[in-house]
Amino acid sequence: MSQAEASWQGAKPLKALFTFILGASLFFGLPAFVPAPSARTFWGQAGAPKAAAKAAPEVKAPVPDAQVQAKADAAETRRQADWKNGLHLFAIFVTTIVGIILAPLPMGAVAMIGIGVTAVSGTLSIGDSLSGFGDVVIWLIVLAFMISRGFIKTGLGARIAYNFMKLLGRNTLGLSYGLAATDLVLAPAIPSNAARAGGIVMPIMASLARAYGSNPGDGTEKKIGSFLTLAAYQADIITSAMFLTAMAANPLAQKLAGDLHVTITWTGWMVAAIVPGIISLLLIPYLIYKVHPPEIKETPGAVEIARTKLAEFGPMKASEWMMLGVFVILLVLWIFSNQLGGLNATTAALVGLTFLLCLGVLTWEDVKKETAAWDTLVWFAALVMMAGFLNKLGMVPWFSKSIGDMMAGHGWIFAFLVLSLVYFYSHYFFASNTAHVASMYGAFLGVAVALGAPPVLAALVLAYFSNLFASMTHYGCGPAPVLFGTGYVAVGTWWRIGLLVSVVNIVIWVGIGGMWWRVLGLW
Repeated sequence: MSQAEASWQGAKPLKALFTFILGASLFFGLPAFVPAPSARTFWGQAGAPKAAAKAAPEVKAPVPDAQVQAKADAAETRRQADWKNGLHLFAIFVTTIVGIILAPLPMGAVAMIGIGVTAVSGTLSIGDSLSGFGDVVIWLIVLAFMISRGFIKTGLGARIAYNFMKLLGRNTLGLSYGLAATDLVLAPAIPSNAARAGGIVMPIMASLARAYGSNPGDGTEKKIGSFLTLAAYQADIITSAMFLTAMAANPLAQKLAGDLHVTITWTGWMVAAIVPGIISLLLIPYLIYKVHPPEIKETPGAVEIARTKLAEFGPMKASEWMMLGVFVILLVLWIFSNQLGGLNATTAALVGLTFLLCLGVLTWEDVKKETAAWDTLVWFAALVMMAGFLNKLGMVPWFSKSIGDMMAGHGWIFAFLVLSLVYFYSHYFFASNTAHVASMYGAFLGVAVALGAPPVLAALVLAYFSNLFASMTHYGCGPAPVLFGTGYVAVGTWWRIGLLVSVVNIVIWVGIGGMWWRVLGLW
C-alpha cells in the first residue's frame, strides 16, 4: 500500500461503490417496477383518503358530476405521487441502513449524506429533510449522553462498581452479580451501553481477571476472564432493555411507536420491564456459570482489591455528591413525570444538565468533547426523519395492512409471537441495534397492531427485544466488540452461549413477563 493510500481519509472505495450502486438501483428501479397498489390498501398522506372516499364507487349516480370527478382525479394524482415519493424515500432509507452496516464512512457521515440526498432528489423539502434535528426524543438521548459523562469524570461510576465488588465479590459468581448490579444502577442515566460496559465495567473486570492470572491468549482465559466477560456483556444487554434511557436506540423505538399513536412513557417502560429484567439478571449469570464454568470459584482477594481501590479514592468528593444528587433528581423527575404535570423527559434531562454545568461538575468543554452525543444527534435525526416520513407517506401503514391481510385467520397471540421471533432472530444480519430498530421496528409494530395485538404491549415487547437480540453475536451492538476485543472468549463460545441466552431470555420475558404484563393490564 502506498503512502497516499495509507493516508486516505475519504470513503472506502469498494464499500462506497456498492452502496451507491444499490441506492441508485433502488431509487430508479422501484418506481419503474413497483406500481402503486389499489386505493383499498394504500391511501398516501393524510387528506387523500377523504378525497378518494368521496369518489368511491359507492356513489349511486350513474355519472359523477364534474366537481366530484375533479376531486377524485386530484386525489388519485396525489396518491400516485405519494407512492413514488415513498418508494424513493424507502430506497434512500435502505441505502442509508446498508451504509451504516458496511461503514464506507462513519455512521454520522453516512446519515448526513442520506439527509442530503432526500433534499437534492426532491423526495422531501429541505425543511422536512432537516426536521429530525428538532425532535425532542433525539435531544433526550443527546442530553443523557452528556449527563453520563459526569459518572466517568467524577469517578462515581467506578466507586459504585468497587462497592458492589466489596459486597458480593467473595466468589466468582458473586463478582458477576456485582458487575451486573453496577450496570443496573448506572443504566437509567447512561444511554450508551458501550460506555457502561467499555468505560466502567470492562476495565474493572479485566484488571480482576489479570489479578487472578487469567490472561487472553495464553491458555488461562477460562480461569475467570472468559466467564466474567460473558456475564458482564449479557448483563449489559439486559439492563439496556430495562430503561428507556439505557440504550441509544430505545428512544427511537419510542418515537416510532408514537408515530403509530402508541404512547410509551419512561415509567411505563421501566415498570413493565422490572420483573422480567430482574429475573434475567439473576438467572443469566448463573446459567453461564453452569454451562461455561470458571476454573477459579472463590475470589476472596477481590474484596481486598475493592477495599484497596476505595481507600485510594478516599471519601466521596464534592463533585461525586453533586453528581449523585443530580442523578436522584433525574430519576424523580422521570418516574413522577405524570404527577409533575406531564413533565417531558427531555425537559427533565435538560434540567439535569443545567445543574451539572452550574455546579461545575461538567464544563462546556466537556459538553463539546462528548463526541458520541453529537454523532448520535446526526444519525438519529436522519433515521427518525426518514422513518417518520415513510409513515406519513403511507408506506408503513400499507405494509402493515398487506402483511396483516396475509396473516388473517390466525389469532393475534400466535401471529404476534411469530412476528416477534422473526424480528428477534433477524438480528444475526445486523451489526447495530439502531439500524435494526430503524429498519424494522415501525413496520413490525404496525403489523402487530393491525393483527389485533394490544398496541402498548406490542410496542414494549418489540422494544425489549430490540435490546435482548444483541445477546447472540460478537458484533450485534456497541458493547459486543468492546468486550469481545479483550480476547477472553472465542467466537464459537460467544455464539453458542449467546444463542442459549437468547432462548432463555425469550422464555423469561414472554413467559414470566407476559404474566406480569397481564397483572399490569397491558393485555
